Amino acid sequence: MRTEDVLAAIATGLWRWDNASGTVTLDSEAARLLGLPAEPAQLPEVAVRSRFHPVDWNEINGIVNLAVAEGTLAEARLRIMDEDGRVLRTVRSRSKPLENRSADGRVDYELIGTIQEIAEAQPGTTAVHTPITGDWRRSREAFLLDAGRALAEARSTAEVLRVAASLSMPGFIPDGLAVFGVSGDRLSIIGHHGHDPGDEGPFADMPLQTDYPAAEVVRTGRAIYLPSPEDYKRRFPATWPLAQRFGRISWAFLPLIVAGRTMGAWMAAFKHPVSFSPDERSVLTTVARMLAQALQRAGVAESERELTTGLQRSMMPQLGPEIPGMTLAARYVPTGGGLQVGGDWYDMIPLPSGRFALVIGDVQGHDVRAAGLMGQLRIAVRAYASEGHRPDAVLSRASRFLAGLCSEQDTAADPGKGGGMGGGGMGGPDSDFQSPRFATCLYVECDPATGLLEVARAGHPDPAVRMADGTVLMRPTAGGLPLGIVPDTDYPTTRFTLEPGETMMLCTDGLIETGGHDLDTGWARLRAILESQTPYAAEDADPEPRHLERLADLLVQAVHGPSSHHTTGPLADRREDDIAVVLLCREGEGCGCETPLLHPSRPARRTMTTVAQAEPERVAGVRQQIRELLHDWADPEQLDAAVLMVSEMVTNVLVHTDGDALLIAEAVGELGARRLRVEVADASDELPHKRHPGEMASSGRGVLLLEMLADDWGVDPRGEGKSTWFVLNERSKPDSDPLE
Repeated sequence: MRTEDVLAAIATGLWRWDNASGTVTLDSEAARLLGLPAEPAQLPEVAVRSRFHPVDWNEINGIVNLAVAEGTLAEARLRIMDEDGRVLRTVRSRSKPLENRSADGRVDYELIGTIQEIAEAQPGTTAVHTPITGDWRRSREAFLLDAGRALAEARSTAEVLRVAASLSMPGFIPDGLAVFGVSGDRLSIIGHHGHDPGDEGPFADMPLQTDYPAAEVVRTGRAIYLPSPEDYKRRFPATWPLAQRFGRISWAFLPLIVAGRTMGAWMAAFKHPVSFSPDERSVLTTVARMLAQALQRAGVAESERELTTGLQRSMMPQLGPEIPGMTLAARYVPTGGGLQVGGDWYDMIPLPSGRFALVIGDVQGHDVRAAGLMGQLRIAVRAYASEGHRPDAVLSRASRFLAGLCSEQDTAADPGKGGGMGGGGMGGPDSDFQSPRFATCLYVECDPATGLLEVARAGHPDPAVRMADGTVLMRPTAGGLPLGIVPDTDYPTTRFTLEPGETMMLCTDGLIETGGHDLDTGWARLRAILESQTPYAAEDADPEPRHLERLADLLVQAVHGPSSHHTTGPLADRREDDIAVVLLCREGEGCGCETPLLHPSRPARRTMTTVAQAEPERVAGVRQQIRELLHDWADPEQLDAAVLMVSEMVTNVLVHTDGDALLIAEAVGELGARRLRVEVADASDELPHKRHPGEMASSGRGVLLLEMLADDWGVDPRGEGKSTWFVLNERSKPDSDPLE
């Protein structure tokens, strides 16, 4: 019996598809299966193409390309159509693609194979998706979409491997997975699933020349499919004993290729037989490509995280040794732009005098250059401070250093300034990187024995002080321009004392403005956190010295935690910024850093401010400071009276003397029965006296106001100058103590 008769008896035809000539050669059985007269024929490609369902035809090219890449058979299920668009039958095509390269380098393919009718044919029905080509394809597409999304969201190699292990492929689910990596000429296992610990031992360090499927896949870049143990044993007899003990039936080894480079191999093993049809191979190949890209992204991200974390740790030192009588806490949170370092920094510097300095600063920008400048500037500030310079001298030298550093970089970026071709000119790729930068900074020198603080400020937010009873004040300090703008800049020094039980907060503007807030609304948000965490009540205090650490966490959570999404500020589109915050607590009653007293007394509130002759605009800040000091005063009218008298007394000093005004305010006692004493000292010996101004007079009412509004007042002569003071006694008791 002839071969043609045997094939016809089992409804199998032969065909030859020549892509170069665009012709298809059919025997009589193949022609019959395609709905043509049952006789041998050679037809143009378009005549045969019209017999296939358009959806099935669109998949043929992908199947052929996959078979060429893997060196396997091209197998497809195809629906045959009649002239009316109805499905006549469903056939399976199996063919071997042969590559033909012409003299001009063009690559064409010739397919030689069989076409056979299968049982799923539904004669007489309209051309709709059958379960073979419809439901399975929809399930496959949904799976690939889910797999692609999950792999794209994985941020580390471990997450990628977990996602790969959880993939549930449509129709066939691997029982075991392994990802192999390449290092030099060695093959190793990156991760695996479905195996016991220790099973990876023989595969952990394998030469690439080993007769093992994964090694061959890496060497050749082509997938290997082993549908049965017999296939595995026949092709890889040397390593078959290693695979035999796992009890698997089918294996697929696919290359992990990124940008044309094979970076490893992926193994999917099955405990049930898998024939690895073209659809199944297509799914596995697509997953391997996505897995390779995900592993590449994860590897790059992990390298960047390791680099930036190490850089951050080297640039953001831990706070120094413990300071007797004081507690420190600090936090640094980089922006969400990908880098783990930025332009913000903090530092604690032991000084030759036995004191220590706290420094916090912010270099303009959020990029790598900002981080580099930050590191150089931090080292410079530490060097100047360690030499024993005063706070104003430290910032003056740092400003000169930063201005010179940026000037040198700008000159190096544009040699044209010295005659030559410039690479950092306007619009060039490095113009932003080489542009001048400035930095804000706050430098505080602290005497731990007395709590005396000397503050120099360069364009940075003022420090805030939380008093022992929870009252929070923004402490106004004199300041100058940010560092690096004008090389020779003076930075005046402000002195005040951190009393026992008080906590000072230094922060960068990122803590205030993150979340769309401006300076006012952001400060109100932080103040609420600082005031709500006072440990004044002994029964609520933490007996362990962790209060300051908890407070630092709460400040950061208020900005980056879940609650921050519900407290968006008025500038919702403001770019996020790095955050640095330092807390310094002078231990004492009610601070929360030591064991609380069983029956604590309410601590006094004190504030001190100097208003210079050249700074009359600071009178408004003094009024605001008095309002913050008396934020819970029972009688609002008394509060307004106190603000009015303070404003009058400070203004009189600026108008009628040649010196500065020193304001000291203190409130003592229990809520509802407190006593406020305010004094304003100046260097003039001239005593105030009562006047009788007319209706239209713009001055002369200071003494009259004191007599009318104060419970007591007076003037005390001093060695140099005088001190004018008044006293207010709180008149009514509030409903409840907010600290209880």
